Amino acid sequence: MSNPDSLPDVTPLKSKPDPEHPKPFNTDDIDEEEDDDDDEENDVEYDDEDAKGEVFGEPNRLKPQSREAQFRSEKLKMDSLLQRMQSGPVSVRVHDVIIKGNTKTKDHVIEAETEVLNNVGSMQELLKASQIVNLRLQALEIFDSVKITLDSGPPELPGTANVIIEVVETASPLSGQIGAYTKAEARSSTVEGSLKYKNFFGYGDLWDGSLAYGYDHSAELSAGVFLPRFKGLVTPVTARAYLLSQDWLKFSSYKERSMGLSLGLFSTPYHDLAYNLAWRTLTDPSQMSSRSIRRQLGHNLLSSLKYTFKFDRRNSTMRPTRGYAFVSTTQIGGLAPDSQSLRFLRQEFDLRYVVPLGFYHAALNFGVSGGVVFPWGNGFSSRPSSLPERFFLGGNISPVCALGGPTALWGFKTRGLGPTEPKRQVNNENADPSGVDFLGGDLAVTALADLSFDLPFRWFREKGIHAHVFACAGNVAKLTENEYRNISVQKFVESLRSSVGVGLVIPTSLFRMELNYCYILKKLDHDRAKTGVWLTFSAAS
Repeated sequence: MSNPDSLPDVTPLKSKPDPEHPKPFNTDDIDEEEDDDDDEENDVEYDDEDAKGEVFGEPNRLKPQSREAQFRSEKLKMDSLLQRMQSGPVSVRVHDVIIKGNTKTKDHVIEAETEVLNNVGSMQELLKASQIVNLRLQALEIFDSVKITLDSGPPELPGTANVIIEVVETASPLSGQIGAYTKAEARSSTVEGSLKYKNFFGYGDLWDGSLAYGYDHSAELSAGVFLPRFKGLVTPVTARAYLLSQDWLKFSSYKERSMGLSLGLFSTPYHDLAYNLAWRTLTDPSQMSSRSIRRQLGHNLLSSLKYTFKFDRRNSTMRPTRGYAFVSTTQIGGLAPDSQSLRFLRQEFDLRYVVPLGFYHAALNFGVSGGVVFPWGNGFSSRPSSLPERFFLGGNISPVCALGGPTALWGFKTRGLGPTEPKRQVNNENADPSGVDFLGGDLAVTALADLSFDLPFRWFREKGIHAHVFACAGNVAKLTENEYRNISVQKFVESLRSSVGVGLVIPTSLFRMELNYCYILKKLDHDRAKTGVWLTFSAAS
């Protein structure tokens, strides 16, 4: 096998390389060493009959060459290879993949990310596959650097190449971070801190613990593990134990506490399958909850399977200017033989389409989302759906970023619309006699239109600050307890809430901040919405 430090060949070399010759070709971030001649960095040497500078005899009769002559000969070969690659495919196949530098990481973990190299048939495909392998290995988060070198195969196997992968395992496996985020599912902003330990057992495993506190008095403590390759499975496996507390007293007169385990069973760029097992408790410390809320208080068991199909072809999640996206989520609850197990079916979808307009970086973003939840089992039509599984609209979230289902409407507060019920009346002078509980709904639909465009100021364009004009509409309705008999398409459309507005968008590396003026077009009596200035913070869903 030729020296890996030489220029990589895809057919055997018949002369020894110069040890002072510039370094071998590397793809992407494959070779990070400096070179005295920038023009010779990231080179591939390809030696065949057309690329040879001269004809050699037997090895023991080689004519001596100066370093300058050898350099010119290698450059001619490189030029010949580049010309051939431009004119058409250069046939080559991978003979061997050599892994170096992994003292702790198991070989099979790295080999699993290099399978794409086995299917290449040309030099062009080999270069692309090497870039993919480099990105996959970097994504494992267990290496400080990854270098991939292409070298010639054995002399007796012309037209072959060896791929040499050199990794540098992370010198600091323990890391931590803290930040502010917005979660669409929790419908709240949170401050989170986490600690992560990488590659503890050498299987690419990532162990982490996190603590999150929300501005709505929610809190979550969790710990989990991520395994990129487990027992030969082709997709990663995740497991997470958590303790969650959420305070909804301000909106719906109950607190929610959950202790459970979540297992990620299957995950690809388009598909995700997870199982969740949790013991959940709903309480009302205020003793003022409405009758519908009181019927839901107590303990129950959540045993559910959740499948998500997602593809996102937008060019950005913070400011999309072209493309489309679609998300569908199906959840089945009640996968446990227990009388307290919640039995329900929940389906959500979200569709986005962005049309570029061709001036001022303008784009028109359309979106429609919907969801339905329904109990199953004996007497399902007369039973209420589980309160935490219902749909609640509103909150401090931009609908542009909230991809995944019906969640947000501009101008409406958290849980600010939908079916309501008066709270329990108590003999307390400080009690609000007009207080109501927001009950959520079994059916939710939202739609949005957002026109974004650059401002005519260079400084704003350089910082990514832009303006937008928007409109949105949405509604929530109850279907369970035989309420579906009282609903019709006409009634649902007539009770749609809507708003319009204009605003300034300030993107950052962590979130999207919007300073908007919202005008409420339609709301019902108990809806919590206002016309005026709103400040929202949103992260990509």
